[in-house]
Amino acid sequence: MRSATLHLGFVTGFGSTLRAFDFRHSTPFIDTPLTVRYTLSGRQSAAEDLVLTRPEPMRRDRNRHSDRPGDVVSEILHDVGDELAAVVSVPGELTYRTFTKFFEFIGETAMLLGSALRFILRGAVDVRDTVNQMAYIGVASLPIVLVTVAFSGAVLSLYMSQLVVKWGVGSYTGGVVGISIAREIGPVLTAVVVAARSGSAIAAEIGSMKVTEQIDALRALAVSPVRYLLVPRLLAAIIVLPALTALADVIGTLGGYVVAVVNGVASGGFISTLKAQVVPYDVQMGLVKTIFFGIVIVIVGAQQGLRTTGGATGVGRSTTNAVVISIVMIYILNFFLAYVMFGGRTAHP
Repeated sequence: MRSATLHLGFVTGFGSTLRAFDFRHSTPFIDTPLTVRYTLSGRQSAAEDLVLTRPEPMRRDRNRHSDRPGDVVSEILHDVGDELAAVVSVPGELTYRTFTKFFEFIGETAMLLGSALRFILRGAVDVRDTVNQMAYIGVASLPIVLVTVAFSGAVLSLYMSQLVVKWGVGSYTGGVVGISIAREIGPVLTAVVVAARSGSAIAAEIGSMKVTEQIDALRALAVSPVRYLLVPRLLAAIIVLPALTALADVIGTLGGYVVAVVNGVASGGFISTLKAQVVPYDVQMGLVKTIFFGIVIVIVGAQQGLRTTGGATGVGRSTTNAVVISIVMIYILNFFLAYVMFGGRTAHP
C-alpha cells in the first residue's frame, strides 16, 4: 500500500502582495500518489479552480537496487568490505593515540626534569621547604618501608633455608638473602612504597592546585611552579631514598637471619656467607638505584598533577595514574640499571 501526498497551494493577491500557503497530507489508503492543487486568485472575491493530477510514477534506481542476483551480491560484498575496513582501522587509531600520548608524556617529563635541574644548579632552592619535604617523604614513610622489606627478607629466607638445608648447604642462605636484599629487594620495594604513599600525595596536591587555578595564580605572580613545587620535592626524594634503603637493607637482612636460624641454619654460617658474598659494591649500587627511582616518583607525580582537569574526578584519576606509571617505570628502569651494574659480572671487589 502506498501513501499519496495531498499538496494544496494557495496564492492570494491583496494589492501588490502575493502570499503562498503549502501543506501536505499523507493518505495511506490511496494506492497511487495524487497531487491536488487548489488555486485561489483574485483580490477580494475570485473564482476557484480545483485541479486533480496524477504525477509520473517514481523511477527505481537500478544502480542501487537491481533485481539481478549478481548486482545484489556485489552490493552486499561492498557493504561488508566497508564494515571490515572500519573495524580494521580501529587498532590503527588506538595505536596512533597511544604513541601520541607516550611521546607527550616523555616530552613533558623531560621538560620538567630539565627545568628542575636548571633551578637546582643555579642554587634557587628553598631549604626550609626541602627539609619539610624530606620529613614528609622520608621519615613518614620509614615505618611502612621497614615492615615491607623486613617481611620480604623473612619470606625469602624461609624458602631458601628450607631448600638448602636439605642439600646440606644451609649456610649459603646468608649470602643469597644478603645479595638479594642489597641489590633488588631493598631498593625496589622502598621505591614502590614511597611511590604509593608520597608519589600519590604529590600528584593529588599539585592536581588540586591545578583545578582550583592556584597554579595559574603562581604564574600570574611571576612565581615558577617548577621552582616552588617541584624542586624541593625532587631534592628531598634524591636525599632520603638512599637513606631509607640503607635502613631497609639492615632490617631486611635481620629478618632473614631470624627466620633462617629458626629453620635450622647455623648462625655462624649465615653471617660468614653474608660477609663473603655481599661486597660494598652491591650495597653502593643498590643505593644509586634509588636516586633514579626518586627522580621517577617525583617527576611523574608532578607531571600527572599538572595535567589534571575535571575537578575532583580528575584529581583522583591523576593520582591513580601517577602511582601506576611510577611503579611500572621503577620495575622497567630497575632491569636496565641491574643489567648495567651487575650484568655479565660477579660480585667481586
